[in-house]
Amino acid sequence: MKTLVMGGTRFNGLHLVQELVRYGHNVTILNRGVTEAQVPKEVRRLYADRKDPKQLKEVLGPEEFDVVFDISAYVLEDVQSMVDIIEGRTGHYIFASSTVVYAATNILPINEGFPVDSTSRQSDYGRNKLICEDFLTKAYRQRHFPFTAARFSMVFGPDNGILDREQRMFVRLLNGRKILIPGRGTTLSQIGHVDDEARALRMMALNPRTYGEIYNVTGRDYFSDEGYVDTCARAVGVEPQKVFVPAEIMDEALPEPRRPLIQRLAPYIHRWDESTVFGMAKLREHLGYEPFYTFETATQQTYEWFISKGLDKQREYDFSEEDALISRIG
Repeated sequence: MKTLVMGGTRFNGLHLVQELVRYGHNVTILNRGVTEAQVPKEVRRLYADRKDPKQLKEVLGPEEFDVVFDISAYVLEDVQSMVDIIEGRTGHYIFASSTVVYAATNILPINEGFPVDSTSRQSDYGRNKLICEDFLTKAYRQRHFPFTAARFSMVFGPDNGILDREQRMFVRLLNGRKILIPGRGTTLSQIGHVDDEARALRMMALNPRTYGEIYNVTGRDYFSDEGYVDTCARAVGVEPQKVFVPAEIMDEALPEPRRPLIQRLAPYIHRWDESTVFGMAKLREHLGYEPFYTFETATQQTYEWFISKGLDKQREYDFSEEDALISRIG
């Protein structure tokens, strides 16, 4: 299978490239060439700024691919320029989207048919992902453009560039800090491991059952806020010093510091005490997909990577807001 990965040198894109190479596929990546990454030697590299449609067309104009995986499209113009160039010259276009698009709900798990939130509560990131999905859905219905969208949920694992998630928790635990947990710590969340999600994308490729479809792609299990802390603490090998933040404090105008106390999906939509877990029945039915990693094994593997790279000695965080909250709780 001849594939193009838009991006390919960072987190999701890099792990997808590694997955495709592992399965013997012919892989080309396209990016600006600014990010250094250890991509497999078999990978062909093209260079262009995707924000420059003319340059992008010059580079991709002579090319044809069985599948295009677009991991680095964030706004409508990104998707429009790609469709303009590759339509009729690729068998499948797979777009990386996000579960941040969903509206708050008290019915769980959240499936693909649930309402989305495009109101002022939504982030620019989520709103733009929805606009891209709408554009691709219309292209499929009107012209049979073969697209699939994968909605990822808080991707977890080695090479993660979002430092305020699991890596921040590792540093808290390593420094012997008190760990703040909202309420009684019972709110449920879910992550998907980066390698599992790469495998799901590979399984979608050139499968006609997936054309025109949108899928939730996430992990196999859920964790409570307290379970998140306990799992990270086991990986680090320490006993966590837990401080539970009373609900009345969480419910105030500024219920959390600028960064959530526990890794949280779209806290600007889902309250601190609202669980966000996602159903993958459609993905299982259409592809027979099952995640390999549990939350426990994903955390252990990610922590081992974190230590192996010496990041425990490099990451520095400002915990002053948390310290103020700890003092207030007493």
